[in-house]
Order: sequence, then C-alpha cells, then structure tokens
Amino acid sequence: MPQELTSPEEVRQAVRLRYAAAAEQAVGGRASCCGPAEGSCCGTSALAEEERDVFGASQYGEGERGELPEAAQLASLGCGNPTAVAELREGETVLDLGSGGGIDVLLSARRVGPSGFVYGLDMTDEMLALARRNAEEAGAENVEFLRGQIEAIPLPDASADVVISNCVVNLSADKDQVLHEVARVLRPGGRLGISDVVADPDMDESTRRDMEAFTSCIAGALTRSEFETGLEAAGLVDVEVRETHRVHAKAGSAIVRARKPAPEADACCGSVEQETCCEPAVKTDCCGAAAAGSACGCR
Repeated sequence: MPQELTSPEEVRQAVRLRYAAAAEQAVGGRASCCGPAEGSCCGTSALAEEERDVFGASQYGEGERGELPEAAQLASLGCGNPTAVAELREGETVLDLGSGGGIDVLLSARRVGPSGFVYGLDMTDEMLALARRNAEEAGAENVEFLRGQIEAIPLPDASADVVISNCVVNLSADKDQVLHEVARVLRPGGRLGISDVVADPDMDESTRRDMEAFTSCIAGALTRSEFETGLEAAGLVDVEVRETHRVHAKAGSAIVRARKPAPEADACCGSVEQETCCEPAVKTDCCGAAAAGSACGCR
C-alpha cells in the first residue's frame, strides 16, 4: 500500500532521504535521477523504461552535458533545462533552488561568466558534498553551495538577479512560502525562470496522497492555475506557465517564468535601491547631484 502524505516535516524528510540516496548512487556511477535506474528521482514506474529520460536528460544539449563531471549529470537532471529557460546573461547573480549535484549551477556559471556568480541551495548534505566536488573538478570558481531549505533561503533581500530551479518547487510542502522567498531575494526587475512539473486539474486523490509519487516529482505538483495565482500573490508579474512535454498520465513538465517589478523611474532612490549603492557618478545621473555623496543607491 502506498505511504500517504502526512506532515510537512515528514514530507521534507522523505524527500531528503530519497535525494541523499540519489547522491550516493551518482557517486557510484549509477543513473539514479531521471535515468534508467528503477526508483529514479523524477522518473516513476508509471513511465515506460525508454520514456524515463524525457523528464530531463533530453532537455540538455550534448555540448552542455559532455564537458561536465559525470556525477553532476547523474544526480542533477530534473524535468527541463532552467539555464536555457532563464536566458542568463553575463555578469548576473543566479540562485539555483534545490541544486542537487550541481549541473545547473555549473552551466549557469559558464553563462554568467567570471563577472557573474551562482549560488546553489540544497538541504541534503550528500548532494552538497557531491556538488562541491563536481565544482572543483569542473574548475568553477564563481559558485557557492549553501545548505538550507527553499522555504527559508539563506540570502539577504534583493540579492539575486535570477532564480532558477529544476523540478524542485513541486517537492516543497509549503509552495506559497517558496514563491514569497523567491520574490524576497530577487532584485527589482529580477526574474524567475524554472522548469517544474504541473499537474492536470483532474489528478486523482490517490496519486496526490502517495508519498512515492510526491518524492518522484508528481503528487506535489501545482496546477497551472495554482502556479499563476501563487506567483501573483507573491508580488511577481508577467507570469507565464507553459507545458513543454508530458511526464505522467496526469502531469506535464512546464516552463515557469515571472518577474519582480522594477521601481518606477521617479522612485530611483527607493528603500531597496538604498541598500544596493553604486558608483557616485551613476548616482548623479539617476538621482541628481545631491545624491552623489549620499547613501542613495541606483541600479
């Protein structure tokens, strides 16, 4: 009989245990996450053997995967390619929620270049150890892996230009809190670009209650409408939820995008900007001559 979902902490512990095992399997060279192995992180027994890698592996180009450590690939494939979804640019600061073995952090680090920086956040010690090892092997210096929960991101307000994640939000027992945390850490004008599983509105309750389906990225998925409502309630705008391919009889992988509103032109010296001071010359252009020597920030 399937184990039913209970408290948020029990859900969190079940997810942690499953992904800790995935990290250990990846170290051993076995495909454990969205690969052909039985019990993969995102693949489920409901999918035919030849279909399981459609969860994430097929969304990465060979050029992206071929130059990264094998262990990062085995432990990090989710349900899409968020580094492409987010359209990362040189010099940006990126946060990857649920960074796993680090594949999306390492790919992001290449896209943002030496002038950019990428944080990977994960709650699983085994995954963090694996990710740090993969980063060292890849020679990535503009990355840092943080231990923590996506419901309580250990970064200050307005600290990231972009938030990405790969099939992770659906695993949280408090998705509204996750989306509010995303809005908090994004800078004004910053954006969310993630891949996640979106449930059909008629997903049956037995699947919803099944812990195995939850930790396999299915049962906890929001519907498109729920995702849109949650993002807007968090204060994000330009919300887009677009399914890309099916991963389950009652769910599909989707691109999810949104943006944190930028301040109005006449609000250049708002409270957030005051915390992100820039060069005096730029302050003068933005806020007037009196601001050049003040604490007023301009971005």
